[in-house]
Amino acid sequence: MTARKTFDVGRDSGSGRFITVKQAETRPNTTTVERVPKSGHGDTKGEPSRRK
Repeated sequence: MTARKTFDVGRDSGSGRFITVKQAETRPNTTTVERVPKSGHGDTKGEPSRRK
């Protein structure tokens, strides 16, 4: 299995600030979990969604 080309980050929808993924999962109404490409891997369309 290959390593992922992205990593997950949480973002507060109101302020736009980055937060931990754990905090974002506890407040799903006001936050989102996004995938950000690692350095040198700009195309991430083939990565599966994190949504369950």
